Amino acid sequence: MNEVSLDRTIAALAEPSRRQVVDLLSQGPLRAGDLARATGMSAPAMSRHLRVLKRSHLIIEDRIENDARVKLYRLVPKPFNELSDWLAEVRAFWHGQLAALKAHVEQSARDEE
Repeated sequence: MNEVSLDRTIAALAEPSRRQVVDLLSQGPLRAGDLARATGMSAPAMSRHLRVLKRSHLIIEDRIENDARVKLYRLVPKPFNELSDWLAEVRAFWHGQLAALKAHVEQSARDEE
């Protein structure tokens, strides 16, 4: 797992408005104007958020074949898969730690009897 890309993903998703954009794009590709309307953001604000998400490689911009002026934004699966894998590792670690703590507490209780 690439630590730099994971850090970049987490940093980009730390902002609630960008998470809202990701939630919307999880339903399918959308235009910047549609995203701005759905979130209640101005076009310049949406543009800034999209720029951060693109630089973080979380989304890509596609052009419509019949109209090169129209851009659709869509999610890139790889960084989200990497984030999910990392979270699974963290969950497994804590599951193991909590299981060990539980066993220790139960053993201590039996020893006191």
